[in-house]
Amino acid sequence: MRLTDYTDYTLRVLMFCALHPERSVTIAELAESHAVSKNHLMKIVNDLARQGLLQTTRGRGGGLRLLKPAADIRIGDVVRQSETDFRLVECFDASHNACTLTAHCQLKQVFKTALQSYFDELDKVTLADVTRVTPPSLLAGRRSVRIVPVSDITRPVSIELPPRKKPAAKTPARVKAVRNTSSTRV
Repeated sequence: MRLTDYTDYTLRVLMFCALHPERSVTIAELAESHAVSKNHLMKIVNDLARQGLLQTTRGRGGGLRLLKPAADIRIGDVVRQSETDFRLVECFDASHNACTLTAHCQLKQVFKTALQSYFDELDKVTLADVTRVTPPSLLAGRRSVRIVPVSDITRPVSIELPPRKKPAAKTPARVKAVRNTSSTRV
């Protein structure tokens, strides 16, 4: 199972706000930090505000911040609210199930149990857990963590491709035979 980009960015918005509880965060700041369009982030922020997770302030000096403490926001709840489809297999939706094995298949129950376990794990984790910052007193003598815009991160990409197969060339005899047949017309 893979989360949609929408859910990924939803979690990033919440995490960014949790990392900056002392101030309002702007859409422009989030867009630059995560290399995501402002329009896309506006949709996410509006949904989070409607869910009661973010407080938004318009105008100069405005921005957004968490409306609830990070420790009260469960990751499982956020994922449930932002994902639209948890049908792992066709038979999860009886109205669209055309599988001929449904009457004899136990795979649906396996996936149902796996999905429940997935959410059980996510429900154990809060926004505070995934954004836990080491107190400055414990960072003495260590390098501190700094938030860097995604656009500033460069990763070397090395992809090893298999050697290309060259198309088989026509043999000279075949080419000659083709020429001879075309010149023998009367």
